[in-house]
Amino acid sequence: MMDLKNFLWGSATASYQCEGAWDLDERVESMWDHYLHEEGLENGDIASDHYHHFEEDIRMMKEGGQRAYRFSLSWPRIIKNKQGEINEKGLAFYHKILDCCHENGIEPFVTIYHWDLPQYWEETGGWLNEEVCTAFAQYAKVCFENFHTKIRKWVTFNEPKWFVCSGYLIGNYPPCIQDVSKTIKAAYHVMYASALGVKEFREGGYEGEIGIVHSFTPVNGVDDRIETKIAMRYADNYCNNWILDTAAKGEIPIDLLSELSKQYDISYMKPEQLKIIKENTVDFLGLNYYSRTLVKPYTSGETTFVVNNSGKAGKGSSKVIVKHWFEQVMHDPNSTYTEWDTEIYPKGLKDGLLEVHQKYGLPIYITENGIGMYEDVTVPQVDDEYRISFMRDHIKAMFEAMEQGANIKGYFAWSSFDLYSWKNGCEKRYGLVAVDFDHDRIRKPKKSYTWYRDMINSNAENLK
Repeated sequence: MMDLKNFLWGSATASYQCEGAWDLDERVESMWDHYLHEEGLENGDIASDHYHHFEEDIRMMKEGGQRAYRFSLSWPRIIKNKQGEINEKGLAFYHKILDCCHENGIEPFVTIYHWDLPQYWEETGGWLNEEVCTAFAQYAKVCFENFHTKIRKWVTFNEPKWFVCSGYLIGNYPPCIQDVSKTIKAAYHVMYASALGVKEFREGGYEGEIGIVHSFTPVNGVDDRIETKIAMRYADNYCNNWILDTAAKGEIPIDLLSELSKQYDISYMKPEQLKIIKENTVDFLGLNYYSRTLVKPYTSGETTFVVNNSGKAGKGSSKVIVKHWFEQVMHDPNSTYTEWDTEIYPKGLKDGLLEVHQKYGLPIYITENGIGMYEDVTVPQVDDEYRISFMRDHIKAMFEAMEQGANIKGYFAWSSFDLYSWKNGCEKRYGLVAVDFDHDRIRKPKKSYTWYRDMINSNAENLK
């Protein structure tokens, strides 16, 4: 087995999904607070209450053999208003988390934006407003200035594809828009904002590295016909390339822009902004892997996106068609799927890691990997053998890619503990540690927590 002495084994969370304390210590409203409260939906007001449990949670990471903690900073907890007024109580909270990480020998791996845009910016148009790009850069600079001595691994954005497409194309996440032209503009602004964040980092001369995290779905085709290969290229541009090419190479795929420009105005993509994107590429790529995208050529029908956010009640309902581009094969009879229609396909991770390595040549971190399930957490210990099986198979696939040359520096299980899973609520559980949301947020390590600890401590010998 390879030398994993400096490999970052860890787990991951996100601010809105775990912190709670939504209105404490001068935190202001995020777009998610506003949307979920307005719609009367299950929310993250308390979530896992990490705000009051972080010492316990980080101690459990240490006791679980973990060496790194990937978490995100909350923009509405740090910046109070459009004028950029800083919330000192918000900074103090994250200083406490960072100090706790270092006291426990845990490397912080920190995301600047994990979806919780302040509502005061959403009200101005959110990611459709170019002004928000500059505001993001200013917020990022506040983070760098205040935390640079305690953080060496930075991430600009978590999963641009997921929050942009869900918010502006599919419409199942706030701001709940279904408009292709607005999706293109929001996507461009996010990638421009990411480059501005990298620019601030470089110009500040801070120690460490900065990257981006992508919801990675390697694209496979149903056969080797040329029509299928064309469909695969369309799908890869939609799923992956507009994030990874732009962040790693500084270039938005020209065939994608050519196709979009036939129907939509993209004149707001200014040469001086494209120059900033070109000159401010990332140091590493974070890949969140849950499944692949299996596609076939487009046959008929309008562009359709159906996402299963209801679990077993909606199992089998997911559907993706992009008119004239591709159709996603969602229900392969040869595959196994979760209750939320996620295909379990470890081979996709190995193949995808090798593709990304060959294409970009950058260090790679697997920044999320896990499985969401219904679980009874009232038992003394959740026997999540299915999660152990999932992690074992995917970590093996990662090692196979490493043995073939992929430069992979870390693996983060999603998630450190049970948390609020966006529109899926709290019943979709990913954690290595159970959180009893009905009984004082009591923490109880699951069987997978112990397995992961033993795997790390044995230098992955127990994977053999």
